[in-house]
Amino acid sequence: MREQVTMADVARVAGVSTATVSYVLSGKRPVSPATRAAVEAAIADLGFAVNTAARSLRTGRSSLVALIVPDIANPFFAQLAATLQEELRCLGMHVVVCNTRADREEERALLAEAVQQRFAGVVITPFRLLPKDLDTLSRAGIPTVVSADVPFGAVDLVTPDARAATRQALEGVTAAKRRRIAVIAGPRDATGGDPRLELLRALARQFGTSLPGALVVRGEHTREAGAAGFAELMSRRYRPDAVFCSNDVIAVGALDKAHELGIDVPGDVALVGHDDASFASLVRPQLTTIRYPAEDVGRAAARLLRERFEGRRVPKTVRVKAEFVARASV
Repeated sequence: MREQVTMADVARVAGVSTATVSYVLSGKRPVSPATRAAVEAAIADLGFAVNTAARSLRTGRSSLVALIVPDIANPFFAQLAATLQEELRCLGMHVVVCNTRADREEERALLAEAVQQRFAGVVITPFRLLPKDLDTLSRAGIPTVVSADVPFGAVDLVTPDARAATRQALEGVTAAKRRRIAVIAGPRDATGGDPRLELLRALARQFGTSLPGALVVRGEHTREAGAAGFAELMSRRYRPDAVFCSNDVIAVGALDKAHELGIDVPGDVALVGHDDASFASLVRPQLTTIRYPAEDVGRAAARLLRERFEGRRVPKTVRVKAEFVARASV
């Protein structure tokens, strides 16, 4: 039978003290990047597993991190969950994925549960929460990372830098001689409104066009809302010749409806999504989109949590660069 690997074994292989290994695992004190890398390499080589039950008894806090998202069926959030789990594994932590269905009361209930269960940290994509709703986590001393398009109070934030990518998307659409640009946006009561819509509006003016209210429809971030929104736009007297969607799930619903109505994409209408979900290259035509890499979001969120565990107190913002992905729907 293989003997259990101990922190002393990890310390010997990494060439550090047992206390340093403990600091890396607990985040109680900062260590240099080189030392952390050596300890993590030794942990991986030896197959060391943290005794999370014992640590929880010592610290009074669990080894669980809550990932709270509005729609786990969206591949973006599934990839975010996978990346976050992989990044936190070396700390002996595990990710619990909580699906809110974009419901405010469910969001609030999950925050309360995280406090009650003394979670080690929370990563959340709020949909209908208000910044003050996170006060319950702050009072409980639970490190919190918000993944959102807009600032969200005095907490760590991972947010997209999508201006250049959105500009490229508009360049692609206008180069194809499209001028009547429409948007299928999210609901009016979503957290922070719809910053993707506002960015499009601001940039569209620079291309000699605009986004009139008559060509903006709103709905939930679902495939059904995308289909309904596209049908509504196509019923307008002056049909749009390009449609931007707030995410790829909406865009696929719009594409479904286009096929049903006999409208050619991109011949009659160009279609642009957002996020570059895993299915964006599988639909026909392949979806042109603005890629917001979930893997980078997950890594950034894990890094912010780790810094909090190590004692950082000042809120920090990480901007993740989005990219324009040109495919066949424009």
